[in-house]
Amino acid sequence: MLVLDTLKKTYAGRPVLHGLSHQFDAGEFVAIMGESGVGKSTLLNLIAGLDAPDSGEIIIDGQPMSALDDNAATALRRTRMGFIFQAFHVLPHLTLAQNVALPLLLNGQARARAGAMLAAVGLAGRDDDFPRQLSGGEMQRVAIARALVHRPALVLADEPTGNLDPDTANYILALLRTEIKASGASAIMVTHSHAAAAQADKILLLTKNGLEVVTNKHED
Repeated sequence: MLVLDTLKKTYAGRPVLHGLSHQFDAGEFVAIMGESGVGKSTLLNLIAGLDAPDSGEIIIDGQPMSALDDNAATALRRTRMGFIFQAFHVLPHLTLAQNVALPLLLNGQARARAGAMLAAVGLAGRDDDFPRQLSGGEMQRVAIARALVHRPALVLADEPTGNLDPDTANYILALLRTEIKASGASAIMVTHSHAAAAQADKILLLTKNGLEVVTNKHED
């Protein structure tokens, strides 16, 4: 489903990714770990098309990202991808239900699923609350609900449990796994947490030499 072909990326003259290549299979839940500054978040931004590699190619379902114009890339992100970022990107002027329903509205779909997703992440009955009424952990749960509500084919998650207590983190990760498996989606999660990574089908370590397989449950 997703192929990374010799990706290179440099920031301020410092190489971050050095000819990275890897293939992600459809339906896989993959965790990427690695030291701070090695380029984990950079890699997610490249896959999402929010940044461009200096060289190399990202291919999604046989379609090279470099061949897409801005409109086509935006449409791909909106319909095929779900994002869970560290900074939440929850819109403060919208209610929780409106925030979660945003991908559905942008895709011209009904918003009935928004309330169900809020309930699934433990925020039932809070549809009309605003982000200012939430803790950091609760905002992270809204971001997760929004990422999953339109049943994307690819979920990209950057430290999705970084603001959650251990019990809530385990619950959210189980929900994330259940949702992506039910819809046949793929997920790539960047995390420092070994407990979070343990939920994935495969754990990869990002180093200056590329992505190395640490654990592959398919081989158990």
